[in-house]
Amino acid sequence: MAATEQIKSLIKSFGDGDADRFFSSALQIAAAEAQKGHTTLAQELKALIDKAKQNHNQSFADRSRTIPILASQRDLKELLDVFQPKIKLKDMVLHADVREPLEKLIAEQKNWQLFQQYNLSPRRKLLLTGPPGCGKTMTAQALAGELGLPVFIVRLDGLVSKYMGESIAKLTMIFAAMNQHRGVYLFDEFDSIGSHRNTGHEVGEIKRVLNSFLINIEKDQSNSIIIAATNMPEVLDKALFRRFDDVIQYPLPTAEDIISIIKKHLQAFSILKKPNYSSIAQMAEGLNYSDIVRACEDAIKEMLMKGQTKIDIQDLIHGIAKRK
Repeated sequence: MAATEQIKSLIKSFGDGDADRFFSSALQIAAAEAQKGHTTLAQELKALIDKAKQNHNQSFADRSRTIPILASQRDLKELLDVFQPKIKLKDMVLHADVREPLEKLIAEQKNWQLFQQYNLSPRRKLLLTGPPGCGKTMTAQALAGELGLPVFIVRLDGLVSKYMGESIAKLTMIFAAMNQHRGVYLFDEFDSIGSHRNTGHEVGEIKRVLNSFLINIEKDQSNSIIIAATNMPEVLDKALFRRFDDVIQYPLPTAEDIISIIKKHLQAFSILKKPNYSSIAQMAEGLNYSDIVRACEDAIKEMLMKGQTKIDIQDLIHGIAKRK
């Protein structure tokens, strides 16, 4: 029989809808049976897991294809990448100052009909700032997951054109889509179109796009969520900031955050030797969320490739040191 903790993790991940952790726990159970010499059972479990994962991936792909963008809107398809996210806010380790306004937006969105009775609008326009790898893009996915909405990633490379007026027409089309297709619209690397209008070296078309964005976001009355994310808030035009309901700054993870990230991503597995989390957090100081998650994933992969059932904490330490 598999260890009690592994079974508990399997059931909990299923209840939480966490497919990645569910399959990780199931694979660990299969590996444990193989080590006990129950090779036939282990092979049967592995085959069942592979089939379940294939069905899950196909189901997710089918759901992604159901997002309604009309075939006739070919230009719009070239401007937006669309997918259905599978994560929620609980899947993220966030600083309290970041989590609070996100939870407020979700709560207000779920009560939009109540606000409508009093001629009020829920929060739905966010500007996210902070260093790379700290969860800005993932936040857009988590908000969409919480609200059951698709994510529309605005392709800025397709938006900006060398032909005068074409970029503005494309941007107007995107804001029109927000009325037709409710979702979370993410303008990532927003500084590429939102930099100061008085910056001398910027091309004229970029300035016109910024002016158009300011006008469109000001008059936008859709029920979609608009998220702009940037690593360089200092270069943004000052007029942009007051167009958003909240400006949220994403810091690098604290020592406490680092420990939470590690425990969260390794919770489905046993650890060979009790870690000194404080020491590991001190070692990881300065890394972003993404780096720490990848170090955890590398440690899990090492365990699986070695045919072990417990994570060697030295593999995690090595992964952190490599990213430092």
